Amino acid sequence: MSHLWNRTTLVTAVSILSLSFAIPSFAQGPERRATTETKEEPSKDIPIPQETTAITQHQQTIGGQTIHYTATVGNLLISKEDHDQNEKPYHSIFYVAYTADGADAKTRPVTFLYNGGPGSATIWLEMGSVGPVRVLSQSPEATHNPPFQVVPNEYSLLDKTDLVFIDAPATGYSRPVGKGTVKDVAGVDQDLTAFTKFIIRYITVNHRWNSPKFLFGESYGTTRSAGLSATLNEEGVQLNGVILLSSILNYNAHAAGLDNEYITDLPTFAAIAYYHNKVADKPADILTFVQQAREFASGPYAAALFAGNTISPAEEDKVAADLSRFTGLSVKYVKDANLRISPTRFRKELLRDQNKVLGRYDGRFEGPDADAAGEFPGFDPSDTGISGAYIDSFHDYLEKELKYSNPETYNNSGPGVNQQWDEHHRPASGGRGFGQQTMPYVAGDLGDTIRKNPYLKVFSANGLYDLATPFYSTEWELSHMGTDAKLRNNVQFGYYPSGHMVYLNVDALKAFRQDLGKFYDSAK
Repeated sequence: MSHLWNRTTLVTAVSILSLSFAIPSFAQGPERRATTETKEEPSKDIPIPQETTAITQHQQTIGGQTIHYTATVGNLLISKEDHDQNEKPYHSIFYVAYTADGADAKTRPVTFLYNGGPGSATIWLEMGSVGPVRVLSQSPEATHNPPFQVVPNEYSLLDKTDLVFIDAPATGYSRPVGKGTVKDVAGVDQDLTAFTKFIIRYITVNHRWNSPKFLFGESYGTTRSAGLSATLNEEGVQLNGVILLSSILNYNAHAAGLDNEYITDLPTFAAIAYYHNKVADKPADILTFVQQAREFASGPYAAALFAGNTISPAEEDKVAADLSRFTGLSVKYVKDANLRISPTRFRKELLRDQNKVLGRYDGRFEGPDADAAGEFPGFDPSDTGISGAYIDSFHDYLEKELKYSNPETYNNSGPGVNQQWDEHHRPASGGRGFGQQTMPYVAGDLGDTIRKNPYLKVFSANGLYDLATPFYSTEWELSHMGTDAKLRNNVQFGYYPSGHMVYLNVDALKAFRQDLGKFYDSAK
């Protein structure tokens, strides 16, 4: 889960939803970091470990083809200049790589995958999406107690690409070393620097400089990928493709006083209301209803929000009635909210009559509400419903199947990372928004990279029921990167009947895998 923080939630080191799967104190959308700064102890040299690996051999059948592959669990050291201008390791980065045996490195793609948070380890993508195994969950119901089941993943991408799953610095088994600290990597640009160093180190050690190269990020991992497309390009690492799963590309869109997010949230509200049968006279096809919501959101609804308190009573009544039809909420509730419904309120209100709350990462999930009269959901059933299954299964798989053990604690969420996160970002030269940004806007970085490398392909995957990173917001950002008509087809979109973690719905995972297979074929 790439996990993004909700603005109303304090981030703690033990909360796994700093994940991907997404993100920082950047705003109300994806997540919020605690504002209390964590003070680090005076720098002391931490022992610098060796770069070691645990290697095992496996085989997997995908699409009728047997793939013999090597699993490598290890760490690589990344370095920076010290006060004497000597390169010294400052972080050890943990990774798990799956590489096809006997493949030609010149033609065999390599894909770097990671979750987000920021401050999240990458167990969610590794154990649920396109790796060689996957955890069985009961989504959108809560998954039953252990023992959990891990099965061969028939929807893996190993027939198309080697896979390198990376735990972000200071997460998982990644650790500061030498004079390194968490603060060295806790920030938008600090994180980009660390990942750039790791990827260059990996392709150097493994002789993959001339391999086709792809990035695959989920949630805040998409923020990272867009930025990495530029930083890697500046280092001469030319990418073939970037996969964005559940994107957050502009934190400024959630700034106080702006109405953009209400517009871009609406089609996701409509999809979730449709799923829960809260739509009267709904069309037979959900995509038809979602398209109607898009058109209303960018047309009459946007005009009504622009009018602010100058809107006429008659127009307010009309817009409120349409909002009620698309969201499944009462006209009175919509008007009481001043036509502006937040995802948090929507999660609380849609099934209030059933005493249930909805999931933030996946609106298909529902859970019992402890306070039906309250305004905020007490928990996120799309988080709690799968977390134990993924975390427990990963530890068991790592030890028993990949033959790797480590006496240190595996940090699902890196201690102190989210709390110390530096939101400033200096965009790529030539991108929209020159100078230092106080909150990151990285769609411009990606657009800048596409202009410089017109062969770069982007695939944007979106869950229809994702309230953390709504798909209409992603569409808006990717259509405003400043690329001309000739480059418009460099970006492709996929939409799936699932949430933030698209792969929780097996039917969605199957369709996602089919789309990715075509994407890799086109982007080599």
